[in-house]
Amino acid sequence: MTRLTRTTKEIHGSVAAGFEAVREEFAAFVAEEQPDYEGQLCAYVHGRRVVDLWASADGAGPDSLYGVYSSTKGAAHLVVALLVQEGTLELDRKVTYYWPEFAAEGKGALTLRELLAHRAGVVGTDGGFSPQELADDRQLAERLADQRPFWRPGTAFGYHALVIGALTGEVVRRATGRTLQEVYTERVRVPYGLDFFLGLPTAHEPRFRTARPMAPTAEQRALLDALPDGPHTLAAVAFNRHGAQPTDLELLPNDPLVRARGPASVGGVASARGLAGMYAAAISETDGKAPLLKEDTAAEFGQLHSVGYDVVARSHKAYGLGFQATADTWYPFLGAGAFGHSGAGGCQAFADPRSGLAYGYTRRRFAFPGGAAPENDRLAKAAHTAALAHA
Repeated sequence: MTRLTRTTKEIHGSVAAGFEAVREEFAAFVAEEQPDYEGQLCAYVHGRRVVDLWASADGAGPDSLYGVYSSTKGAAHLVVALLVQEGTLELDRKVTYYWPEFAAEGKGALTLRELLAHRAGVVGTDGGFSPQELADDRQLAERLADQRPFWRPGTAFGYHALVIGALTGEVVRRATGRTLQEVYTERVRVPYGLDFFLGLPTAHEPRFRTARPMAPTAEQRALLDALPDGPHTLAAVAFNRHGAQPTDLELLPNDPLVRARGPASVGGVASARGLAGMYAAAISETDGKAPLLKEDTAAEFGQLHSVGYDVVARSHKAYGLGFQATADTWYPFLGAGAFGHSGAGGCQAFADPRSGLAYGYTRRRFAFPGGAAPENDRLAKAAHTAALAHA
């Protein structure tokens, strides 16, 4: 690994030979960022760690942990993929086969495949959720089972931002008798030693870095204020902005209850090493262990299932099964079948089976305009280019 030198801001870590361009992109970006920038970048190729970089104004390191918002969904749906691979779950069975109560209000025909592809139509509830409910997937599932869908299930798709992990997690619980978080911890996090938690143990709390809200420029603030929104839109329901206790998504990881319970849609806590390490374990042999997913399983979960107009986001989106279709949604230079999930605070994580690349990025301050931070465009491109050249 090649050691880094000092730039205008302190950059730490190392890259493997051939990945110097990734280091240069990271250093250039950090030099342009706000003085309090704090973030991490990690990548694996075919199970070997080739990029391990971080920057901080106040001493955070590679083992620091950050709220990763919707990148949590990647861990949740890796569990579902494993259970499908083993035959515990079947994608084309109705959700009600596992969870009979879900049939209420016309949802009885929905399959697990459709649920994973964000086609259920239960993006929230009419009255919204309390903060305590948002931290508890069991409570969310109970509320959602009785909810009338916001579109006819299966006929359209829209991002189930705060609830998809609770919905699929209830299927996992009914089928296995274990919570999704328990299965993830036992089958993925602990065996692979990953710093990616769905439920942060108290002993690791000192490593957590509180999320910082967005600091947009005046021009960026004007763009945010101009976005079409209202208190009763699908987006408001999906992001729980319409109820008596609207959610402040930017600060959600700072709630100790969210960190402790690790709701499977948004409650994960991780480092970039943890994010990238999980996707490396999913598709590659790592430390002598076979990949968690067989090629056919990875291909099916990364295959396009919902692509086009997302009725919640009101823009073009693409989803596989539980995962974002990363090449179509974010980075067209990636191989077909790349899968992963971004996070609202700016983090990004994915696997590209065709190049063997597994990528993870975290940052402390919520990035404008939300979702994968723009710097991922250049960082992921550099990592992918190097991966292809040194496969």
